Amino acid sequence: MAILPILTAPDPRLKKKSLPVETVDAGVRQLMDDMLETMYAAPGIGLAAPQVGVLKRVIVLDIDREDVKTGPLFMANPEIVEASDDDVIYEEGCLSVPEHYSDVARPAEVRVRYLDHEGNSQEMTCEGLLATCVQHEIDHLDGILFIDHISSLKRNMILRKLLKARKEKERDEAEGKAPAKAQDPEHAL
Repeated sequence: MAILPILTAPDPRLKKKSLPVETVDAGVRQLMDDMLETMYAAPGIGLAAPQVGVLKRVIVLDIDREDVKTGPLFMANPEIVEASDDDVIYEEGCLSVPEHYSDVARPAEVRVRYLDHEGNSQEMTCEGLLATCVQHEIDHLDGILFIDHISSLKRNMILRKLLKARKEKERDEAEGKAPAKAQDPEHAL
């Protein structure tokens, strides 16, 4: 397995729509495994292939906490086949939008169909944090970031800060300074 570089906004590759996976073969399984390792190292609880520069409809998730045990989930070609009418608001963050968080309203429960790590067709009902995470990651596959769900004023402010942070990071790297701290994995989807 390998840790892959994570793209950060406003990288234009994050706004592109991903292509479906033909079959879950050894290459797709390797991508899933590398994405999971990358997500854990970041640290985060979800990661979509476009975030590592691969325009394939692949996501990985792991929301395990003391009170919730799901284990890692691997999804190729995930699609929401049913969503509840009730919404829930969750403070979201993103590995591609580091150190920025905002409340986003999404359906409280979704039913998702996907191909698993072995290429088997699966369906799962998701609620709570898992439902939010699945929807957040599927958005990535369609070129949508969580900041696209908030006001344009707040979104533009975040993007300006990210550009400034990128320039500072590049300057620090050129000067040989240490990288900044990691973000809170609870919110980094």
